[in-house]
Amino acid sequence: MTELLFRDDGYLRSCGAHVTGVNERGIRLDRTVFYPMGGGQPGDTGWLRPASGEPIAIVDTVKGAGPDEVVHVPAPGAPALAPGAAVTAEIDWPRRHRLMRMHTCLHLLCAVVPGAVTGGQVADGRGRLDFDVPGSSLDKEAIAERLNALIAAGHPVEPRWITDAELAGAPDLVRTMSVQPPSGAGRVRLMEVAGVDLQPCGGTHVRNTAEIGRVAVTKIENKGRQNRRINLAFAE
Repeated sequence: MTELLFRDDGYLRSCGAHVTGVNERGIRLDRTVFYPMGGGQPGDTGWLRPASGEPIAIVDTVKGAGPDEVVHVPAPGAPALAPGAAVTAEIDWPRRHRLMRMHTCLHLLCAVVPGAVTGGQVADGRGRLDFDVPGSSLDKEAIAERLNALIAAGHPVEPRWITDAELAGAPDLVRTMSVQPPSGAGRVRLMEVAGVDLQPCGGTHVRNTAEIGRVAVTKIENKGRQNRRINLAFAE
């Protein structure tokens, strides 16, 4: 298991850590600020900086086989690290912050569009959600206007935790049809945009919607009989 520092503070940019294992998949640490790919959010990139020697570029971060296991994927040809080695783990913060801004924006999109989410993806500077709704109910300009109004209103964004039993008793909290929130560990993390949206999410988010900045709805696509894909991008 890895201590997931990003879970409680998505603004941490670096931390001290020790290598706990190395194999063909990558490097494991006892603690990390690197978010592993999941929930539609890409894994972090960055560097592992040993006390001596050259930094090791991390080109991706993925989940391991065990719960809370994080694998840091080094660039091809990177220097080897031995178990027990002390490093400073440092994420590519500008990229991470862009992902945080877009991920929070997609939660706002869930509040704007009244329909079950059938898929989604966060990317650097853009994102998308798929909804199970009739196409005629979606207006590109109206969605953009409502999104930007929510962003500009400066709603606080905070995590909170509930038990597995509480989630089971509140099925309306789950908006995604294709992916169920992880349960079985006794508690589930929710992300709350105050007064706007509340749903299970393990990703990283900004603390206030005003950090997102203006966005544009770049395209609405027909992906099936009632499956509509809404694509977003930062406008500035």
